[in-house]
Amino acid sequence: METLHSAIVTSPVGPLFLAASPKGLVALEFDTRLQGQRTIRPNPRDLRVENKHLRFEDSAALMRPYALELEEYFRCQRREFSFPLDLRGTEFQLTCWRALLAIPYGETRSYADVARQVGNPKAFRAVGMANNRNPVAIVVPCHRVIGSDGSLAGYGGGLDIKRKLLELEGALSGPLAA
Repeated sequence: METLHSAIVTSPVGPLFLAASPKGLVALEFDTRLQGQRTIRPNPRDLRVENKHLRFEDSAALMRPYALELEEYFRCQRREFSFPLDLRGTEFQLTCWRALLAIPYGETRSYADVARQVGNPKAFRAVGMANNRNPVAIVVPCHRVIGSDGSLAGYGGGLDIKRKLLELEGALSGPLAA
């Protein structure tokens, strides 16, 4: 059984659950999640363990470096995160998440743009599913991916949080900013 250090931190978009291995951040999840959305944590509502191979150790002190960088991000004092990531997913998901990490602060890309970037121009729906499975919200910036028509589309924290993150970064203009 693997032990991950974890903490819940406050943020302007609500509580965030953080979990890290010795290699880096494994998860950054919104405290509330949409129906059907995956999580690394046990579900406290029915006490069902979704990941039987993981044990979480509450470690606010060990999670502090991650929390500090997030605080700086929310104060508009940080545009890139410097801590290591321990991303876990399929090869396609990892490729998509690396493409997301390349989207600059304050900019957006469409799902089709990301599909082209990962070398599979017709895989925009698969890119959307990889975004849906992104275990490290905000840091792996799936909020920067929008519809080809410029509309906000699905986000694990909800479209209101996606809009707030894009507004914070100055990435919204025109009708989306209204």
